Amino acid sequence: MKYDAIVIGCGMSGILAGIHLKNSGKKFIILEKAGTLGGTWRDNTYPGLTCDVPSHAYTYSFEPNPEWSRVLPPGGEIQQYFQAVFDKYGIAEYVRFGTEIAGAVWKGDAWELKDQRGQSYQGRVVVAATGVLHHPNYPQIKGLEDFAGHVIHSARWDHSVPLDAKKIAIIGTGSTGVQIVSALAARSKVRHFQRTAQWIFPVENPAFTEEQRAEFRSNRDLLTYLQREPTYLANVERFTEAILDPNSEQIREIQKLCQDNLDGSIQDPVLRQKLQPHYRAGCKRLIYSPDYYKAIQQPGSELITDGISQIEKSGVRTSDGVLHEVDIIVLATGFKTDRYVRPMDVTGLQGKTLEQAWSDVPTAYKSISVPDFPNFYFMNGPTSPVGNFSLIDTSEMQWGYISQLIERGEQAGVAGLSAKPEALAQYDHDRKQAAKGSVFGSGCHSWYLDKNGVPNTWPWSQSRFRQEMLAPVWQDYTHHQTEEAVA
Repeated sequence: MKYDAIVIGCGMSGILAGIHLKNSGKKFIILEKAGTLGGTWRDNTYPGLTCDVPSHAYTYSFEPNPEWSRVLPPGGEIQQYFQAVFDKYGIAEYVRFGTEIAGAVWKGDAWELKDQRGQSYQGRVVVAATGVLHHPNYPQIKGLEDFAGHVIHSARWDHSVPLDAKKIAIIGTGSTGVQIVSALAARSKVRHFQRTAQWIFPVENPAFTEEQRAEFRSNRDLLTYLQREPTYLANVERFTEAILDPNSEQIREIQKLCQDNLDGSIQDPVLRQKLQPHYRAGCKRLIYSPDYYKAIQQPGSELITDGISQIEKSGVRTSDGVLHEVDIIVLATGFKTDRYVRPMDVTGLQGKTLEQAWSDVPTAYKSISVPDFPNFYFMNGPTSPVGNFSLIDTSEMQWGYISQLIERGEQAGVAGLSAKPEALAQYDHDRKQAAKGSVFGSGCHSWYLDKNGVPNTWPWSQSRFRQEMLAPVWQDYTHHQTEEAVA
């Protein structure tokens, strides 16, 4: 069987693609390596997991949810939401779980994919909805394997390990580390190992009342309004414009709010100095937390800023020679963000591999297409916007663009489309120049940076991305002909 489209991944973007493909009458299949749907929200179940995008903005535009419990939704609720949407739109019959794709080869008019068992699938189009945050990053710390207690990566949480009254080392100070500290500080003795201080933006996370949820259920117009709430959208646009200039008034305002949050929340001057960042707010992904500063000041909490020299049987030894004895080590150390579809082997025109195309750094024209890989399209792929706004919104914009590429590729005589090399080269040149001058390139180490130290992300405003995704520039694409058309 040859499918019109094969979607790889059944997380947020894969479900979105599946719904639209079903609605358009396409013959398609979704292949998911795990046993269940959900992607990031399936893999991450750590204590305190919370989305930092307001709940009503973190929903598909066509499927608002009146049942969110809080302004910033907990991870388990988000997973339930995706499951409910998946069930409502009847996507299960199109999915094969436990199917990891080992390789994909372009055969002239279609892709042939093979899974880990050697089974083949053919599709004219491949939509790579594998996401970014799915390869856990395990730090190379001397002696980690010698630790006698439990070592848990935040994306592989072991819920069988008791946490109450335990001494817990948390390594990593991104959003995940901050959320875990906030969740455990009242029930455990937390040792938070900080390499770099973070700017923390003040937020509140109130629960919705039953009266509010009842109103959401009865008033669809209100739900639609909340999805596109003007103040939130204005703040998103303001932030995405602010990143263009690290000295912008907007960045300074954001930094002042974060600084006031630090100064007003931390009474101990020594602790306050340890928590003081020394780079522009926004250079790293902003952390939104209503309670981290309170948590780190709990009697059983300690912030440790000395570097880790090694792990020993009973704990963590820092560069000052102190051994911090702990029962559990939590690695809140993020993900390998340069992998995308890899380790899958992808071979396009004339035997060119994606590994070769990405020999320097991963990239894609407008985050969607790579030259010489016809009909292979990315959702949330290389150079996509990342930041403190809804990735669902980004995915919906990208799908609108990809759907036009799919339709164009169905024209008579067209085998497939891929971005022209010169189009990608120009896009990358412009993007890198903008990125170097953005707040992301203003002098900090973050997961936004590629191996050359250049932010590998969309360095312009969200409104520009929205405009770019409205329609492809067709002269920037090679229209690969079918054999019949060539003859």
